[in-house]
Amino acid sequence: MPYGYYYYPMFDPTYILVLIGVIISLWASAKVKTTYAKYSRVRSMSGMTGAQAAERILHSAGIYDVRIEHVAGNLTDHYDPRSRVLRLSDAVYGSASVAAIGVAAHECGHAVQDQKDYAPLRIRNSLVPVANFGTMAAWPIIIIGLIFGSSSFLINLGILLFSLGVLFQLVTLPVEFDASNRAVQMLGNQGILYGDEVVQTRKVLNAAAMTYVAAAAASILSLLRLLILFGGRDRD
Repeated sequence: MPYGYYYYPMFDPTYILVLIGVIISLWASAKVKTTYAKYSRVRSMSGMTGAQAAERILHSAGIYDVRIEHVAGNLTDHYDPRSRVLRLSDAVYGSASVAAIGVAAHECGHAVQDQKDYAPLRIRNSLVPVANFGTMAAWPIIIIGLIFGSSSFLINLGILLFSLGVLFQLVTLPVEFDASNRAVQMLGNQGILYGDEVVQTRKVLNAAAMTYVAAAAASILSLLRLLILFGGRDRD
């Protein structure tokens, strides 16, 4: 077999890892959509909209310099720490449902994390540019490494860059779970939701959190596949 040439079977068994990741991601996506749809039909007893709930939560936390904006899309809600803006989607901004209030409170949880200089949030924010670059550049670098003499340096570099994206996914988990826990606590303390409404909101946020768990699991499985395919080979 010539140097630098590898034979890959028509059926690569490592694709099973990719398939498992896809199945987990699809399950998590379906779970959050069905859970949100269910509780988006439950109107909160307070009658507050997502935007109104967010404003009360922010002010109760002593945060007055974060703007609340309406952003187009479905569940495109997010907190932007750079511009200090909390953006709520069409399904959340003007809705008085238990689900909408829960999502709005979750994003407020990120604003509170920012205010309190929550370490995992700082780490995640610092990883964003390198993780984005790593995710985009990993496979092209690996392919170039295979084409030009199966360079172990380039292939290992590609795997390392991909690992940065996996690290970002892992750091995201405590950030998201903490924001959800803060949200449920603040909603109860502020009297925005009552009794079973708090339980229902927790179900929505737990379902949303599973999408991050699924993303992390899929990334780990993809990294494992790279290590199986290219790790431990003597290319020199």
